[in-house]
Amino acid sequence: MIHSRRLVALAAIVLLAWSSGVAAASPPKSKSTTAAPATPVAPPPPPFEPLPPPKVYLFRGAMGPIFSTGMDRLAEKLTQAGLSADVYEFTICRLIGNRAIASYKEKAAPIVLIGHSMGGLCSIVISEMAAKENIPISLVIAIDPAHATGDVPLNVERFINIFLSDSVLGGGDVVAVPGYRGHYASYDLKENARVTHINIEKSDDIHRQIVEMVTLLPRIPPQTQADAVPLRYLVPADTLVELWDSGVRVPVRRGDTMESIAAANRVPLWTLAQSNSLPENAQLTPGQTIIVPRHLTPPEPTAAMATPPPAGRK
Repeated sequence: MIHSRRLVALAAIVLLAWSSGVAAASPPKSKSTTAAPATPVAPPPPPFEPLPPPKVYLFRGAMGPIFSTGMDRLAEKLTQAGLSADVYEFTICRLIGNRAIASYKEKAAPIVLIGHSMGGLCSIVISEMAAKENIPISLVIAIDPAHATGDVPLNVERFINIFLSDSVLGGGDVVAVPGYRGHYASYDLKENARVTHINIEKSDDIHRQIVEMVTLLPRIPPQTQADAVPLRYLVPADTLVELWDSGVRVPVRRGDTMESIAAANRVPLWTLAQSNSLPENAQLTPGQTIIVPRHLTPPEPTAAMATPPPAGRK
């Protein structure tokens, strides 16, 4: 009798141990939940990769070694900044254009063309040659180009014209072809009595800005061309040229004035008046848009002002 009881107790212990092992091996069932579908997240845009250093081609005008020596000085400054820059006569324009195209096909690098007088015409000719080969031109700067200079073709990403509209030797008021979507800025310096056709390309201030622009150009992410507004300025007398590459539309907020917008964007008040065909003291309405010249890079705090403000104005 006692022996039977021991067997029953032993069996109970074995059964209890087996049940505990099964329970430990089988995890408890969780309550079923319906997973919410994951919202697709757009991948971030790839980081901007700086372009190779540009190749700069400069062109003198007629009798260049005598009257276009500013191109040589500018080339020296570009070279000192670590850039590839060479000066040529406009008479071999197409030869250099073919070289530039062949060099780009061998190893793509941004092309910059800068020309004075007939050299400005040459810069457009080479741009047209490149367009037929589907080769982009990163920047063209024409300095008082000849009247016969053609229109800016579609493959030019940035075009700047610094000229004297009343000049007989230059005076090329270069415009862009219909449908042009690049960055365009035109500066007429005819009101500055100290500037002539044979010294306009020798300005140290213009040289400084060109060197800075060309040096920084490969590191500037592409600006959306769809919102680029062309700029055309008649620069006031005794005012230094500031090389904006295009304009951008800025919405007017409550309390904004022409003067406050100019100060916020570090541009002279006259640029807003001209680019918007408004008086400098025009009353603005919230929601209205104002065209503001766009800097390739942020300027120094005082760079936009060429002359001190009138007495009494802060």
